[in-house]
Amino acid sequence: MHEPESALKKAMNLLKELSEDEEFRQQYEARQKFLRDQVSMMEGAREEGLKKGMEEGIQKGIKEGIKEGIKEGEAESKQKIAMNMLNLGLDQETIVKATGLTSAEVKAIQQEK
Repeated sequence: MHEPESALKKAMNLLKELSEDEEFRQQYEARQKFLRDQVSMMEGAREEGLKKGMEEGIQKGIKEGIKEGIKEGEAESKQKIAMNMLNLGLDQETIVKATGLTSAEVKAIQQEK
């Protein structure tokens, strides 16, 4: 039990001596400031990365949404055109060629009519 107390006393004495040394204390404080700055820069970079990732994700989502909306709009437009052509009495083959719809799609539109 005597040895641990002795080691503790030596450590305490060394700590006391070092804390009284002005140059050592300044070096220690400079090192601590450097470490805090590093942590702060890392946190800032992390937050910036998250923000950029979120913005890119939102932009990608918007672009995908626009593409999907355009596709749906084109499909709806083709169906309306096919319906108008059916109302004009045009044959199914002509409607397929004009709209790009399949024969089955034109038949389905005709049945809805």
